[in-house]
Amino acid sequence: MHTPTGAELPAEHGAGHAQEHKGGIAGIVVTAVGVVYGDIGTSPLYTLKEVFNGPHAVPVTPANVYGILSLIFWALMLVVSAKYVTFITRADNRGEGGIMALMSLALRVVPPGRKAWGLSVLGVFGAALFYGDGMITPAISVLSAVEGLEVATPAFRPFVIPIALVVLIGLFLMQRRGTASVGAIFGPVMLCWFGVLAALGIGGIMLHPEILRALNPAWAAGFIADRPLLGWLALGAVVLAITGGEALYADMGHFGRRPIKLGWFFLVFPALYLNYLGQGALILDHPDNVSSPFYMLVPDTLLYPMVGMATLATIIASQAVISGAFSLTRQAMQLGYAPRMRTLHTSEKEIGQIYVPGVNFMLLGAVIALVVGFKSSSALASAYGIAVTLTMMIDTVLAFVVVRGLWKWGLPRSVLFLAVFLTVDLAFFSANLVKVLAGGWFPLLIGAAIFTLLTTWKRGRAILNERIRSDTMPLEIFIRSMFHDPPPRVAGTAVFMTTWIDGVPRALLHNLLHNKVLHERVLLVKVDTADVPYVPETERVQLTELDFGFYQLRIRYGFKDEPDIPAALALCEAQGMPYRPMETSFFLGRETLVSRVGSGMARWREKLFIVMFRNGGSAADYFRIPPNRVVELGTQVEL
Repeated sequence: MHTPTGAELPAEHGAGHAQEHKGGIAGIVVTAVGVVYGDIGTSPLYTLKEVFNGPHAVPVTPANVYGILSLIFWALMLVVSAKYVTFITRADNRGEGGIMALMSLALRVVPPGRKAWGLSVLGVFGAALFYGDGMITPAISVLSAVEGLEVATPAFRPFVIPIALVVLIGLFLMQRRGTASVGAIFGPVMLCWFGVLAALGIGGIMLHPEILRALNPAWAAGFIADRPLLGWLALGAVVLAITGGEALYADMGHFGRRPIKLGWFFLVFPALYLNYLGQGALILDHPDNVSSPFYMLVPDTLLYPMVGMATLATIIASQAVISGAFSLTRQAMQLGYAPRMRTLHTSEKEIGQIYVPGVNFMLLGAVIALVVGFKSSSALASAYGIAVTLTMMIDTVLAFVVVRGLWKWGLPRSVLFLAVFLTVDLAFFSANLVKVLAGGWFPLLIGAAIFTLLTTWKRGRAILNERIRSDTMPLEIFIRSMFHDPPPRVAGTAVFMTTWIDGVPRALLHNLLHNKVLHERVLLVKVDTADVPYVPETERVQLTELDFGFYQLRIRYGFKDEPDIPAALALCEAQGMPYRPMETSFFLGRETLVSRVGSGMARWREKLFIVMFRNGGSAADYFRIPPNRVVELGTQVEL
C-alpha cells in the first residue's frame, strides 16, 4: 500500500504525538476514552430496549436475541473497527480528523470542476448534519439515564423530564466556564463506566453462557434470511449501537490515532459487547426484562448509584458533542462557510478549548424542545440514526476518493473498499428512512437548514468579494500616482485588511479622501486559510516590500488555527519590518450591503445573506486586534 506522506501522516505523527510523549500512552488512552467514546459508550442504555420495544419491535425469541446480538457485533466490527479505526483514521490531515479534514484531503486529488463542487457539497452537508446529531445526543443520552429512576419505582415517572431538563440546562450553562476544570475527571469516570459495563455484562452472561455463540455471523445471516423485512427494519434500532463511532475520527487530532485505536480494541469494544451479551442473556432468562434490559442487569441495591453514574457518563458524552459543535463552527468560519461569531477562549493553556455563545444557546433551545416534545428516550430513538448513517455514507465516499487518489490504491481494491462499506452504510440508512415521519425529519431539517446557511454564506461572500474587486483600483496604478502628487505622510504604520491584496482597499481610499494623509508605512494584509489544520509559524507570513512605503503581507492559517493579526505582525520583525503596537493603526471597512437585481443568487438567499452579514461578529474581535487601535470606515456595496 502507498505509504502516507506529508499531509497524510498517521495521526500519531501529528498533534497527538506530542501529547503522547508528555503523558505516556496509558494516560493518553484514558483521556481519549473520556472524550472520544462517550457517545458510543452510552448506547447500551437504550439500544436493545429499542430493538425489542420500538415501533418495529422484534419478537422476543432465543433465535431473534442471538440474531440481534450477532448483528450488533458485526456492525461494531465492520463500521467502527474496520471502517473507522482501521481505514479512515489513517486518512488524517496532518494529524487532524473529521469530515472537514477528510473533505480537504479529497479535494486535493480532484481538479476544480463539477466533481470538486460535488465533494464540497457532500462534505458541507455532512458537517451540517453534525449539528442535528449534536442536538439529539444530549437529549436521548441524559433522558435514557434518568429514566433508570422509573425502574427503581414508578413514583419517579413524573420527575424524569424535569430532572433531565435541569441536568441539560446546567450542562449548557457550564460551557461558558470551559471544561478545563472538570475535563481531568472525564477519563477516569469513563474508564470506571466501561469497567462497570463489562462487569454487569459478565454477570448477565453467567445466567446463559451459551449467549457467546452470538459472535457467529450465521445467527445474523439467519435472522435476516428468515424474516427479511423484520431484519431490515431491525437495523434501524441496531444502528443505535454504532452512533458515535464517527466521533473517534473527528476527535483524532486531540489524541492521535494510536491511543484511540488501543482504547477501542482493548477497552471500549470488549466492554460494550460484554454488556450487550449480558443484556441478551437477561432477556433469555426472562423476556419481561426487555422493558429496560440495561438497568435490569443492575442489582437493586446499586440501582440509584448506577443512575447517577449513567447520568454522569451521558453528561460527558454530551460534552464531547457540544465541544465538537464549537470546533466545527470555528472551522466553518475559517474556511469561509460561516460569518464571524463571538468566540471565547476558556483555557489559557489549551488552544482548542473555545466557547461559542450563539451555537451554545441554539443547541440548548433545540435540546429543551426535543426533551419536552418527544418526552422519552424511546420516542427520541426514532429521530436518532438517520443523520449519523447519512454522515457515515458521506465519509465512505470521501474516503474512497482519498484511498484512490492519495494512497494510490488500484481500482479493484478501491472499488472493493467502496462496495463493502457503502453497502453496510446503505443498509443502515435505508432502514432509518422509515423513521422520517416518526422523528427522523428533525435532524434532516436541521441539517438542511444549516447547510443552506453555510452555502449561502460561502456563495454570498464570493459574490461580494467579486463586486469589491471589480470596483477596486489596481495597487500598482495607485502607487505610481502617489509619486506625481504625494500626500503628506505621518509617522506610524497603517494596516488595511483586504481580500484582494493587489488592489487598493476602500478603507484606504476613504482615509486618504477624508484625512488627506498617508502613514509612513502602509501595510495591506490578506488572510488565507490553508486546507491543513495548522500552519507552523515559520510559514505563517509572507512579506513583500513595494515602493512608496507600501507593503503586502499574506498571513496563512490552518482551519483549526486561531487568527491573531498582532501576533502575525510581530513575526514580520525577522523580515525587516518593525512592529510597534502603539504606533500601529488598523483600518477596517464596514460594508453596508444594498440589494440589487441580478446579484447571482435567488432573492430569498440574497436577503438571507444580507441578514447574516449584518449580524456577523466584529472583525477586530475575530482577528484579536486591540479595540483601541481600530478605525472603522463605512462604505456601501451593491450586492
